[in-house]
Amino acid sequence: MRIGVAPHRLWPVQEGELDAVLQTAVRAEELGFDHVFASGHAVAGATGVTPDPLILLAAVSGATRRIGLVTSVLVLPLYNPVILAHQSATLDRLSDGRFTLGIGTGWDTEEYAAVGVPFAGRGRRTDEQLAVVRQLWRGEGSARLGVLPRTEGGPGVWIGGQSDAALRRALRFGDAWHGSGVDAEGLTGVRARLDALGDEVGRDPGQLALTAGLFLVPPGFGPAVKVPGRPLGGADATAESVRDELGRLSDAGLVSASLWLPVATEALPDALAWVGAELVSHFSKE
Repeated sequence: MRIGVAPHRLWPVQEGELDAVLQTAVRAEELGFDHVFASGHAVAGATGVTPDPLILLAAVSGATRRIGLVTSVLVLPLYNPVILAHQSATLDRLSDGRFTLGIGTGWDTEEYAAVGVPFAGRGRRTDEQLAVVRQLWRGEGSARLGVLPRTEGGPGVWIGGQSDAALRRALRFGDAWHGSGVDAEGLTGVRARLDALGDEVGRDPGQLALTAGLFLVPPGFGPAVKVPGRPLGGADATAESVRDELGRLSDAGLVSASLWLPVATEALPDALAWVGAELVSHFSKE
């Protein structure tokens, strides 16, 4: 299983808590993490302050050499698809193919209103936009992007959401389904639903990888915010309980875990080191 981490703690309250994201990303690379990831919200809200994911990952790309770069997730309907295709192709090229575009349809009506984009119909528009982005990455269509991606056919695409519409979208356009806070039983259920939808969509569900964003409060650390759902390993996690749960997720088909660490910002470096020593080193040997 590949393990990634966010370069800042879950739901930072102030912009100053984001100032060390490049140092955190460099340290994650040194510790052997597979990727760093960034969510995308244009306005501050219930999830605190959030840097622009593409700009953040572009900066991380320039500060690192190996580690992957993932949006988890970018709210696609808020973007012009031609501009996003160009931005993501540029990032893929300049990062030497390290970029993965994780997308979702979003949930924050206030954010949609602030950007001036209708909330209704966002699922249909997401499907249309994905088709355009994929076409442009391949160099097809009436317009040619200013820069084509380094990765043939474009970066990998992870698609979030648990509705049937989201699962169909993942089958049609995705390289992976990207869940949130899922356990092994829930992941098995998602795979069964994908299997049932495969014939309808016309794609072998076995071609679609399973990935997820997960929440972890390492042993010895306290949560800085209320954890949204059950954290990995339970409320009183141990190294063994966390490794056991990740192992069960791996057995259920999860190939990549993107970890949010909801600890205080000043505790993040130590929490990162714990994950590197107890999880990354363990799963990198398997």
